[in-house]
Amino acid sequence: MTTYTAINLIARPDGGLVGPELFEVVQKEMPTVGEGQFLVKQNHMSLDPAMFGWMSPDTESYIPPVELGTVMRSSGVGEIVESNHPDFSIGDRVMGMMGWQEYYLTDGTGLNKVTATLPDETILSVFALPGLTATQGLYSIGKPQKGETLVVSGAAGSVGSIVGQLAKADGLTVIGFVGSDEKADWIVNELGFDGAINYKTDDIAAKLAELTPNGIDVYFENTGGPIQHHVFERMNAHGRIVVCGMIADYPKETPDLAPNWIPIIKKRLTIQGFTMPDHFGEVPALLAKLTPYVMKGQIKHRAHVLAGLESAMTGLNLFFTGQNKGKLIVKL
Repeated sequence: MTTYTAINLIARPDGGLVGPELFEVVQKEMPTVGEGQFLVKQNHMSLDPAMFGWMSPDTESYIPPVELGTVMRSSGVGEIVESNHPDFSIGDRVMGMMGWQEYYLTDGTGLNKVTATLPDETILSVFALPGLTATQGLYSIGKPQKGETLVVSGAAGSVGSIVGQLAKADGLTVIGFVGSDEKADWIVNELGFDGAINYKTDDIAAKLAELTPNGIDVYFENTGGPIQHHVFERMNAHGRIVVCGMIADYPKETPDLAPNWIPIIKKRLTIQGFTMPDHFGEVPALLAKLTPYVMKGQIKHRAHVLAGLESAMTGLNLFFTGQNKGKLIVKL
Protein backbone atom coordinates (compact mmCIF):
# COMPACT_ATOMS: atom_id res chain seq x y z
CA MET A 1 0.00 0.00 0.00
CA THR A 2 1.37 3.39 -1.04
CA THR A 3 0.85 6.22 1.45
CA TYR A 4 1.47 9.93 1.77
CA THR A 5 1.89 12.29 4.71
CA ALA A 6 -0.73 14.74 5.96
CA ILE A 7 -1.06 16.86 9.10
CA ASN A 8 -4.37 17.14 10.96
CA LEU A 9 -5.38 19.82 13.43
CA ILE A 10 -6.33 18.05 16.70
CA ALA A 11 -6.47 20.90 19.26
CA ARG A 12 -7.20 24.63 19.42
CA PRO A 13 -4.52 27.16 20.37
CA ASP A 14 -5.14 28.92 23.68
CA GLY A 15 -3.12 32.01 22.89
CA GLY A 16 0.60 32.42 22.45
CA LEU A 17 2.86 30.23 20.36
CA VAL A 18 1.63 27.13 18.55
CA GLY A 19 3.47 23.83 18.28
CA PRO A 20 3.32 20.14 17.39
CA GLU A 21 0.95 19.47 20.29
CA LEU A 22 -1.88 20.98 18.22
CA PHE A 23 -1.29 18.66 15.29
CA GLU A 24 -1.09 15.01 14.33
CA VAL A 25 1.13 13.72 11.54
CA VAL A 26 -0.69 10.89 9.75
CA GLN A 27 -0.12 8.52 6.87
CA LYS A 28 -2.96 8.29 4.37
CA GLU A 29 -3.53 5.72 1.67
CA MET A 30 -2.97 7.07 -1.82
CA PRO A 31 -6.45 7.67 -3.27
CA THR A 32 -7.96 6.23 -6.43
CA VAL A 33 -8.64 8.92 -9.02
CA GLY A 34 -12.26 8.72 -10.12
CA GLU A 35 -14.04 10.09 -13.17
CA GLY A 36 -13.83 13.89 -13.29
CA GLN A 37 -11.07 13.98 -10.69
CA PHE A 38 -7.31 14.52 -10.67
CA LEU A 39 -4.47 14.06 -8.19
CA VAL A 40 -2.06 16.87 -7.34
CA LYS A 41 1.42 16.45 -5.88
CA GLN A 42 1.84 19.59 -3.80
CA ASN A 43 5.32 21.10 -4.06
CA HIS A 44 5.10 24.37 -2.13
CA MET A 45 2.67 25.38 0.60
CA SER A 46 1.88 28.85 1.93
CA LEU A 47 1.87 29.80 5.62
CA ASP A 48 -0.28 32.83 6.41
CA PRO A 49 -1.31 34.80 9.52
CA ALA A 50 -4.95 33.98 8.71
CA MET A 51 -4.25 30.43 9.87
CA PHE A 52 -4.42 31.52 13.50
CA GLY A 53 -8.04 32.48 12.93
CA TRP A 54 -8.75 29.27 11.04
CA MET A 55 -7.47 27.23 14.00
CA SER A 56 -9.58 29.10 16.56
CA PRO A 57 -13.03 27.86 17.63
CA ASP A 58 -14.66 31.12 16.46
CA THR A 59 -17.74 30.18 14.43
CA GLU A 60 -18.67 33.82 13.71
CA SER A 61 -15.58 34.55 11.64
CA TYR A 62 -15.54 35.07 7.88
CA ILE A 63 -14.73 31.39 7.28
CA PRO A 64 -15.60 28.30 9.37
CA PRO A 65 -12.79 27.02 11.61
CA VAL A 66 -10.85 23.95 10.58
CA GLU A 67 -12.62 20.93 12.07
CA LEU A 68 -10.55 19.01 14.59
CA GLY A 69 -9.23 15.76 13.19
CA THR A 70 -9.09 17.10 9.62
CA VAL A 71 -6.22 18.32 7.45
CA MET A 72 -5.03 21.81 8.36
CA ARG A 73 -6.13 24.41 5.82
CA SER A 74 -3.62 26.15 3.53
CA SER A 75 -3.03 27.16 -0.06
CA GLY A 76 -0.29 25.79 -2.24
CA VAL A 77 1.09 25.07 -5.69
CA GLY A 78 1.48 21.61 -7.16
CA GLU A 79 1.61 19.48 -10.28
CA ILE A 80 -1.05 17.10 -11.54
CA VAL A 81 0.31 13.55 -11.55
CA GLU A 82 -2.86 11.66 -12.51
CA SER A 83 -6.03 12.92 -14.15
CA ASN A 84 -9.46 11.73 -15.27
CA HIS A 85 -10.68 15.31 -15.74
CA PRO A 86 -11.25 16.70 -19.26
CA ASP A 87 -9.97 20.17 -18.38
CA PHE A 88 -6.87 19.24 -16.37
CA SER A 89 -3.94 17.22 -17.70
CA ILE A 90 -0.96 15.45 -16.20
CA GLY A 91 1.84 17.98 -15.85
CA ASP A 92 -0.45 20.99 -15.40
CA ARG A 93 0.52 23.23 -12.51
CA VAL A 94 -2.33 24.34 -10.25
CA MET A 95 -2.79 26.61 -7.26
CA GLY A 96 -5.40 26.71 -4.52
CA MET A 97 -6.46 25.45 -1.11
CA MET A 98 -4.95 21.97 -0.74
CA GLY A 99 -4.08 21.80 2.96
CA TRP A 100 -1.10 20.47 4.87
CA GLN A 101 -0.56 17.32 2.83
CA GLU A 102 1.67 15.95 0.12
CA TYR A 103 -1.11 14.95 -2.27
CA TYR A 104 -4.58 16.34 -2.94
CA LEU A 105 -7.46 14.62 -4.74
CA THR A 106 -9.97 17.01 -6.28
CA ASP A 107 -12.56 17.62 -8.97
CA GLY A 108 -10.94 20.99 -9.63
CA THR A 109 -13.23 23.10 -7.46
CA GLY A 110 -11.31 26.07 -6.07
CA LEU A 111 -8.12 25.34 -8.02
CA ASN A 112 -6.72 27.45 -10.83
CA LYS A 113 -4.14 26.58 -13.45
CA VAL A 114 -0.79 28.35 -13.17
CA THR A 115 0.22 29.36 -16.69
CA ALA A 116 2.96 31.87 -15.85
CA THR A 117 6.45 30.47 -16.30
CA LEU A 118 7.54 31.60 -12.86
CA PRO A 119 8.85 29.60 -9.87
CA ASP A 120 6.35 28.34 -7.29
CA GLU A 121 7.86 30.69 -4.71
CA THR A 122 7.13 33.70 -6.89
CA ILE A 123 3.59 32.53 -7.58
CA LEU A 124 2.85 32.14 -3.84
CA SER A 125 4.66 35.36 -2.92
CA VAL A 126 3.07 37.65 -5.50
CA PHE A 127 0.16 36.19 -7.43
CA ALA A 128 -1.45 34.13 -4.65
CA LEU A 129 -3.01 35.41 -1.42
CA PRO A 130 -0.45 38.18 -0.67
CA GLY A 131 -0.78 39.99 -3.98
CA LEU A 132 -4.54 39.49 -4.20
CA THR A 133 -5.00 40.76 -0.64
CA ALA A 134 -2.78 43.79 -1.20
CA THR A 135 -4.52 44.72 -4.44
CA GLN A 136 -8.05 44.29 -3.13
CA GLY A 137 -7.46 46.17 0.11
CA LEU A 138 -5.40 49.01 -1.30
CA TYR A 139 -7.55 49.88 -4.29
CA SER A 140 -11.08 48.95 -3.19
CA ILE A 141 -10.82 50.42 0.31
CA GLY A 142 -7.67 52.56 0.45
CA LYS A 143 -8.44 54.35 -2.84
CA PRO A 144 -4.91 55.83 -3.07
CA GLN A 145 -4.38 59.09 -4.94
CA LYS A 146 -1.12 60.43 -6.33
CA GLY A 147 0.55 62.79 -3.88
CA GLU A 148 -1.04 61.28 -0.78
CA THR A 149 0.78 59.66 2.13
CA LEU A 150 0.30 55.97 2.92
CA VAL A 151 1.50 54.15 6.03
CA VAL A 152 1.58 50.36 6.19
CA SER A 153 2.32 48.18 9.20
CA GLY A 154 4.03 44.83 8.71
CA ALA A 155 5.69 46.55 5.76
CA ALA A 156 8.32 43.87 5.20
CA GLY A 157 5.71 41.11 5.19
CA SER A 158 4.24 39.45 2.14
CA VAL A 159 1.17 41.71 1.96
CA GLY A 160 2.62 44.93 3.35
CA SER A 161 5.61 44.94 1.02
CA ILE A 162 3.35 44.68 -2.03
CA VAL A 163 0.97 47.36 -0.74
CA GLY A 164 3.87 49.76 -0.33
CA GLN A 165 5.32 49.07 -3.76
CA LEU A 166 1.97 49.49 -5.49
CA ALA A 167 1.43 52.80 -3.73
CA LYS A 168 4.93 54.01 -4.64
CA ALA A 169 4.34 53.10 -8.27
CA ASP A 170 1.17 55.22 -8.14
CA GLY A 171 3.02 58.28 -6.86
CA LEU A 172 2.31 58.19 -3.12
CA THR A 173 4.69 58.85 -0.26
CA VAL A 174 5.02 55.50 1.54
CA ILE A 175 6.15 54.87 5.11
CA GLY A 176 6.43 51.36 6.56
CA PHE A 177 6.53 49.92 10.07
CA VAL A 178 8.94 47.01 10.54
CA GLY A 179 10.49 45.08 13.41
CA SER A 180 14.21 45.21 12.62
CA ASP A 181 16.84 47.48 11.09
CA GLU A 182 17.49 44.86 8.40
CA LYS A 183 13.86 45.01 7.33
CA ALA A 184 13.92 48.80 7.43
CA ASP A 185 16.92 48.80 5.11
CA TRP A 186 15.22 46.35 2.76
CA ILE A 187 11.97 48.28 2.31
CA VAL A 188 13.75 51.62 1.84
CA ASN A 189 16.79 50.67 -0.23
CA GLU A 190 15.41 47.68 -2.14
CA LEU A 191 11.67 48.34 -2.41
CA GLY A 192 11.81 52.12 -2.62
CA PHE A 193 9.77 53.12 0.45
CA ASP A 194 10.27 56.75 1.49
CA GLY A 195 10.89 55.84 5.12
CA ALA A 196 10.77 53.10 7.71
CA ILE A 197 10.03 52.96 11.43
CA ASN A 198 11.40 50.19 13.63
CA TYR A 199 8.60 49.89 16.16
CA LYS A 200 10.90 47.99 18.55
CA THR A 201 13.63 50.64 18.84
CA ASP A 202 12.41 53.95 17.41
CA ASP A 203 10.41 56.63 19.21
CA ILE A 204 7.26 55.86 17.20
CA ALA A 205 5.46 59.17 17.74
CA ALA A 206 8.52 61.29 16.96
CA LYS A 207 9.63 59.27 13.93
CA LEU A 208 6.12 59.13 12.51
CA ALA A 209 5.73 62.91 12.85
CA GLU A 210 9.08 63.40 11.13
CA LEU A 211 8.23 61.11 8.20
CA THR A 212 4.62 62.25 7.72
CA PRO A 213 4.77 66.08 7.97
CA ASN A 214 1.57 66.37 5.92
CA GLY A 215 -0.33 63.77 7.91
CA ILE A 216 -1.56 60.36 6.73
CA ASP A 217 -4.22 59.74 4.10
CA VAL A 218 -4.23 55.93 3.91
CA TYR A 219 -3.29 53.43 6.62
CA PHE A 220 -3.02 49.73 5.72
CA GLU A 221 -3.23 47.85 9.01
CA ASN A 222 -1.60 44.41 9.17
CA THR A 223 -0.47 44.15 12.79
CA GLY A 224 -2.62 45.92 15.38
CA GLY A 225 -1.04 46.67 18.74
CA PRO A 226 0.11 50.12 19.85
CA ILE A 227 1.14 51.24 16.35
CA GLN A 228 -2.47 51.86 15.38
CA HIS A 229 -2.92 54.59 18.01
CA HIS A 230 0.04 56.62 16.76
CA VAL A 231 -1.09 56.38 13.15
CA PHE A 232 -4.72 57.13 14.03
CA GLU A 233 -3.72 60.41 15.66
CA ARG A 234 -2.06 61.60 12.43
CA MET A 235 -4.84 60.63 10.02
CA ASN A 236 -6.00 63.45 7.75
CA ALA A 237 -9.63 64.39 7.18
CA HIS A 238 -11.36 61.88 4.89
CA GLY A 239 -8.54 59.38 5.48
CA ARG A 240 -9.04 55.68 4.81
CA ILE A 241 -7.96 52.87 7.14
CA VAL A 242 -7.77 49.39 5.62
CA VAL A 243 -7.91 46.72 8.35
CA CYS A 244 -6.35 43.57 6.94
CA GLY A 245 -4.72 41.81 9.90
CA MET A 246 -4.02 42.09 13.64
CA ILE A 247 -1.15 39.67 14.19
CA ALA A 248 0.02 41.49 17.34
CA ASP A 249 -3.34 40.85 18.99
CA TYR A 250 -4.06 37.29 17.83
CA PRO A 251 -2.16 35.61 20.69
CA LYS A 252 -3.55 37.93 23.38
CA GLU A 253 -6.42 36.88 25.62
CA THR A 254 -7.52 40.53 25.69
CA PRO A 255 -6.61 42.52 22.55
CA ASP A 256 -5.44 46.12 22.81
CA LEU A 257 -8.16 48.74 23.05
CA ALA A 258 -9.05 50.46 19.79
CA PRO A 259 -8.67 54.24 19.31
CA ASN A 260 -11.37 56.69 20.43
CA TRP A 261 -14.25 57.00 17.96
CA ILE A 262 -14.70 60.78 18.27
CA PRO A 263 -11.95 61.57 15.70
CA ILE A 264 -13.70 59.26 13.26
CA ILE A 265 -16.54 61.78 13.23
CA LYS A 266 -14.36 64.89 13.31
CA LYS A 267 -12.14 63.70 10.47
CA ARG A 268 -14.83 61.75 8.57
CA LEU A 269 -12.60 58.70 8.46
CA THR A 270 -13.43 55.48 6.61
CA ILE A 271 -12.39 52.33 8.47
CA GLN A 272 -13.12 48.99 6.85
CA GLY A 273 -12.06 45.44 7.49
CA PHE A 274 -11.93 42.87 4.71
CA THR A 275 -10.99 39.27 3.97
CA MET A 276 -10.20 37.67 0.65
CA PRO A 277 -12.80 34.86 0.72
CA ASP A 278 -15.42 37.56 0.06
CA HIS A 279 -13.63 38.45 -3.15
CA PHE A 280 -12.52 35.17 -4.70
CA GLY A 281 -14.93 35.83 -7.57
CA GLU A 282 -12.91 38.94 -8.38
CA VAL A 283 -9.57 37.15 -8.67
CA PRO A 284 -9.28 37.51 -12.48
CA ALA A 285 -9.83 41.27 -12.23
CA LEU A 286 -7.38 41.58 -9.33
CA LEU A 287 -4.72 39.67 -11.26
CA ALA A 288 -5.33 41.89 -14.27
CA LYS A 289 -4.76 44.92 -12.04
CA LEU A 290 -1.63 43.52 -10.37
CA THR A 291 0.14 41.89 -13.32
CA PRO A 292 1.22 45.08 -15.17
CA TYR A 293 3.06 46.30 -12.07
CA VAL A 294 4.89 42.97 -11.85
CA MET A 295 5.73 42.94 -15.55
CA LYS A 296 7.19 46.45 -15.28
CA GLY A 297 9.49 45.30 -12.48
CA GLN A 298 7.73 47.49 -9.91
CA ILE A 299 7.04 44.62 -7.50
CA LYS A 300 9.93 42.86 -5.79
CA HIS A 301 9.60 40.08 -3.24
CA ARG A 302 11.56 37.68 -1.13
CA ALA A 303 10.55 34.31 0.25
CA HIS A 304 11.41 32.65 3.55
CA VAL A 305 11.35 28.94 2.73
CA LEU A 306 11.10 26.17 5.33
CA ALA A 307 12.01 22.59 4.45
CA GLY A 308 9.58 19.72 4.89
CA LEU A 309 5.87 19.47 5.63
CA GLU A 310 6.34 19.08 9.38
CA SER A 311 8.19 22.40 9.60
CA ALA A 312 4.80 24.10 9.28
CA MET A 313 3.87 23.09 12.83
CA THR A 314 6.39 25.48 14.38
CA GLY A 315 7.02 27.73 11.39
CA LEU A 316 3.84 29.69 12.04
CA ASN A 317 5.46 31.17 15.14
CA LEU A 318 7.78 33.21 12.94
CA PHE A 319 4.84 35.58 12.45
CA PHE A 320 4.86 36.31 16.18
CA THR A 321 8.62 36.65 16.55
CA GLY A 322 9.09 38.61 13.33
CA GLN A 323 11.97 36.38 12.29
CA ASN A 324 10.53 35.57 8.89
CA LYS A 325 12.01 37.56 6.02
CA GLY A 326 9.45 37.71 3.26
CA LYS A 327 6.67 35.35 2.27
CA LEU A 328 6.64 32.28 4.51
CA ILE A 329 6.58 29.10 2.41
CA VAL A 330 7.04 25.40 3.09
CA LYS A 331 8.84 23.34 0.45
CA LEU A 332 7.53 19.78 0.52
